[in-house]
Amino acid sequence: MSRLQTTDGLTEEQVDLLGLVKEFVDEQIIPVAQELEHADEYPQKIVDQMKEMGIFGLMIPEEFGGLGESLLTYALCVEEIARGWMPVSGIINTHFIVAYMILKHGTEEQKQHYLPKMATGEIRGAFSMSEPGLGSDVAGIKTKAVPGEGDEWTITGQKMWLTNGSTANLVAVLVKTDLGHDGAHKNMTTFLIDKTEGFGETAQGVTVPGKIEKMGYKGVDTTELILEGHKTSTGQILGGEPGKGFYQMMDGVEVGRVNVAARACGLAMRAFELGVAYAQQRETFGKKIVDHQAILFRIADMASKVEAAHQLMVKAARLKDKGERNDLEAGIAKYMAAEYCADVVGQSFRIHGGFGYSKEYEIERIYREAPMLLIGEGTAEIQKMIIGKSILKDYPVKG
Repeated sequence: MSRLQTTDGLTEEQVDLLGLVKEFVDEQIIPVAQELEHADEYPQKIVDQMKEMGIFGLMIPEEFGGLGESLLTYALCVEEIARGWMPVSGIINTHFIVAYMILKHGTEEQKQHYLPKMATGEIRGAFSMSEPGLGSDVAGIKTKAVPGEGDEWTITGQKMWLTNGSTANLVAVLVKTDLGHDGAHKNMTTFLIDKTEGFGETAQGVTVPGKIEKMGYKGVDTTELILEGHKTSTGQILGGEPGKGFYQMMDGVEVGRVNVAARACGLAMRAFELGVAYAQQRETFGKKIVDHQAILFRIADMASKVEAAHQLMVKAARLKDKGERNDLEAGIAKYMAAEYCADVVGQSFRIHGGFGYSKEYEIERIYREAPMLLIGEGTAEIQKMIIGKSILKDYPVKG
């Protein structure tokens, strides 16, 4: 067994669960990932199996029908699933973020209504802060919710980059609500929008135009969401009170960053496995290429980065599980894991030589998937801003 990506202090239950997930990945995901990716086909069979395993409810408490596991357990499962095929981890990651936000910030009625069905995968979640032309400037969102008579609201605008945009039947969206507070962040609200699966008009005033074509991260659907006079109510505001949406979303993204780090760790591990295997099979100049010092140095560098990223991710998850702030640690984990993943994948690609460019080889697919992790849940530049500001708080100028 590899000494890389081991995690100290796990319970017997955690070890058993991770063993089941690893077996599922090796037997049910890796053998079909290439075919599904090349066809850009949604992995419905895999999703159905994950429902049966309870993966959609991993962190949802037992009182709502979930498994009640920790963020660390969830992240380690995501790491393993991403090792098999990274888009599958995306299917559960956005769902998990929405479930987490409802659990932490929702009203009791919202928890009772959504969480039991989210635990079984009957309701699957998506969320969006971004908009076309917005980038990382969340404060600049234009989608707006306007209050009407009684508890009625009307939402109009366009949201962007919804993972699970068509397959989800619940979407958490961040919108502007001009409440007259000082600061744009206090005038934002998260609404929970129920819709049907599919493309076209999926609810009154809610349209999913179609899939966004991507160079990688295929299989999972990524979409826009157009809101044209969508009628909703105060009961669909997360927590029941407007003006708290930005902070709710940031809390969700914080745990999401731990899971993007976990996905990067899993993808890097698979690239490492493929590179090491190929290096011990391929011969040049009369010997295995692993016997060339240049290749051996690559393997050492890749192994170091695979291990370092994993431990950073584990630290961030454990802090959140203890109820402590982990914005610094989650930012570092997401930033370094994504950067290390891109580097490890690139080195494995180089080890494969010309065959790495062939669609017959798994590394070609992974090479196209890795860049998404550099921008998902906040770019490297955003992570550096978070890290830098957090560090300055710990090192104030004295005197």
